Amino acid sequence: MPSTQLTLRNVDPELANRLRAISQERGDSLNSTVLRLLRDAVGLNARRERLRRYTGWTADDLEEFTTAMQAQRVVDARSWE
Repeated sequence: MPSTQLTLRNVDPELANRLRAISQERGDSLNSTVLRLLRDAVGLNARRERLRRYTGWTADDLEEFTTAMQAQRVVDARSWE
């Protein structure tokens, strides 16, 4: 996906200093820090985490799904008369 550049104006010094401090604490670039915070703020990371959880089946999940599918695969002969 092509990336887009955004320019932020009127960033007050307190905010800029806090963003720099967070990026230093994490060992990330300022750009990476701002992108991560924006993703969190709009819920992108939460959505990705939910998708990751839903796509990781356990053995119990598979057994439950298989059992449910078997119950749906019963053919009622009366429907075919």
